[in-house]
Amino acid sequence: MPFTASDLIKIVLAIVLPPLGVFLERGCNADFLINILLTVLGYIPGIIHAIYIIFKF
Repeated sequence: MPFTASDLIKIVLAIVLPPLGVFLERGCNADFLINILLTVLGYIPGIIHAIYIIFKF
């Protein structure tokens, strides 16, 4: 799957506000709730999870 401009925007948003990047990629589901929890517990784990979700095929 090619890397698109929307993926770049999602990555930037995932760095600034990780749950927003996950929401744009997957919508409001378990991944979104997990990312909110990870972001509350620690900002870096939230970013890592968001980047993982965006790059996961």
